[in-house]
Amino acid sequence: MSVHAGTDRITVPAIRARKGGEPLVCLTAYSAPVASLLDPIADLLLVGDSVGMVLYGMDSTLGVTMDMMVAHGRAVAHRCGHACVVVDMPFGSYEEGPEQAFRNAARIMRETGCAAVKMEGGIELAGTIEFLVRRGIPVLGHIGLMPQSVNVSGGFSARGRDKAEARAILADAHAVAAAGAFAVVVEGTVEPLARQITEAIAIPTIGIGASPACDGQILVTDDMVGLFSDFTPRFVKRYAEIGPTLAAAAEAYARDVRSRSFPGPEHCFGVPKTKPKGPAQ
Repeated sequence: MSVHAGTDRITVPAIRARKGGEPLVCLTAYSAPVASLLDPIADLLLVGDSVGMVLYGMDSTLGVTMDMMVAHGRAVAHRCGHACVVVDMPFGSYEEGPEQAFRNAARIMRETGCAAVKMEGGIELAGTIEFLVRRGIPVLGHIGLMPQSVNVSGGFSARGRDKAEARAILADAHAVAAAGAFAVVVEGTVEPLARQITEAIAIPTIGIGASPACDGQILVTDDMVGLFSDFTPRFVKRYAEIGPTLAAAAEAYARDVRSRSFPGPEHCFGVPKTKPKGPAQ
């Protein structure tokens, strides 16, 4: 049960109803402290498999496991009472077919308390999405650039530049919507195509490296606040530079430790407090 039980939680139907309305504010969260800070602000918090790259230093999302997603999903969902919490299904947890997908999606929802799961794929995944939705598991779709398929696609470049690929992505969008997904992430897709998809389907589109015309936007929170200083994706706008601030704080702490000015008496137990001296008599 959430520590915020009974508050105005945004539900899956409420997300779907935002099609064409006020843009959806979506961010990633992987930990309880971050979830607590973002929950009052975001409409949707995604516990993404990007956790593998952001927190574990992996080169891709392919090494993320079910246990990792459940652990991080539980930490986030249990601290949220407002945002709709969605947990990614990791690579290998749903591709075999609908039955495998249902078992793993049911485990994620049961053990985390999240509202929905997210899966990458288009036409080939439509049957699985429909299978899950009919059995009470809401699904957030994901089309365009799909990080779990990076070895097949050959990299992280934008999708939809040629007509054939654009037609395929548009067909994916229609298939995911028709299968019953309540919304779809459109990632790394050329702007005109993302705009066309948003106009063509009846469910909200959530863009990342896509178009301002999408029904919502999502960013990796760690990118947005500047925790990484070596690389900033083109589609990211940094709203803070926490990385340098954290490094500066650590340097100040190190100086205090090395000079023995920390900890001081006020940070220790069993040390009598010094009484302030009164005025001279």
